[in-house]
Amino acid sequence: MKMQNNPEGLGIYVHIPFCVRKCNYCDFLSFTAAKETKEAYFDALKREMDSYCGAGHQKPRTIYFGGGTPSSVEPEYIEDILCHMKKCFSIDIWKQLEVTLEVNPKTVDSKKWKQYKQMGINRISMGLQSTHEEELKLLGRIHDYDDFLESFYEAREAGFDNISVDVMAALPGQSLEKYKETLERVVLLQPEHISSYSLIVEEGTPFEKLYGEGAPKEHMLPDEELDRKMYQLTQKLLKDHGYHRYEISNYAKPGRESKHNSSYWERIPYIGLGLGASSFFDGKRYQNTSDMKQYLKHSQDRNIRVVEEEVIGRKEAMEEFMFLGLRKTKGVLKSDFKHFFGTEMENIYGTVLKSLSAQQVLIEEEDVVRLSEYGLDVSNMVLSHFLLEEER
Repeated sequence: MKMQNNPEGLGIYVHIPFCVRKCNYCDFLSFTAAKETKEAYFDALKREMDSYCGAGHQKPRTIYFGGGTPSSVEPEYIEDILCHMKKCFSIDIWKQLEVTLEVNPKTVDSKKWKQYKQMGINRISMGLQSTHEEELKLLGRIHDYDDFLESFYEAREAGFDNISVDVMAALPGQSLEKYKETLERVVLLQPEHISSYSLIVEEGTPFEKLYGEGAPKEHMLPDEELDRKMYQLTQKLLKDHGYHRYEISNYAKPGRESKHNSSYWERIPYIGLGLGASSFFDGKRYQNTSDMKQYLKHSQDRNIRVVEEEVIGRKEAMEEFMFLGLRKTKGVLKSDFKHFFGTEMENIYGTVLKSLSAQQVLIEEEDVVRLSEYGLDVSNMVLSHFLLEEER
């Protein structure tokens, strides 16, 4: 089996767990922290980065600061990490990299935008979620719609020409009309990229107590039919405004697809730096500790820092090739499958391909295998068929 690789380099994800206030639906590894903790954390990030230095690995193709809320910390912290990264990974042509920063509109101003631009950030991911004040309050967001508009225009003024906006569907009490209005307001701004996700009520969140199974307000969640209408509306409205769907929940203007997120779906190696960060590197998937004290003390020691590790064997690699690759609307290539695994896709998945094609959820076009529009709608069900009981 050949490792899936990319001559352009690898992805680097940097987890910034700090935020102003945790949202009601959020189950990400995030929290508020004192200045001393933040300083110690960024020092630990650099020590972890040092553990990858000088190993002769590929140079980065993308860098992504996620969280938490990376924009909630002082820009100097982000700049320090970028400067350290340039030295550690011998980055010589910075402009060729896609460098993304996740932003909450309430945590930035015109000064910060200029600083981000000067330090080499060239892609922004803004968490809007909704343009309606009552929905934003329900979600526990710290910004309002006016904050978002001000922030968006300031980013444009600072020279950012690659902005992604996140919105959410299937919120408690949300109508199709209100969701449509959010989408229409967003497309008027013409961001280069839009992500639309249906709300998932996660375990351990305030939303679970209110809207989880058997909870007192569970009935306020949109039913399956309304959720489906929102999903279909997203596809049509964004397509009509020049956004092509390139992944189940992601839409972009031509050439503005997220290179970093595509690394995950195309199994391009990536390194996750920071608390709880995951990596796919050297044929292994592994995850850092989520214990802050342990991370601060042992960030440079992989044997202690990494708490979960899985060697990706032939079986796991074939499964990932299919159920990650089929998230993309362009699907996967049979020739790529043969190149990586030394056998025809039909030898492994022939029965599955025939069955799903007969159900009209999968389309085979010469070398291409992809999900149909309906297949994308029911992707969780479809992709589960590509799990193998045993290695072949």
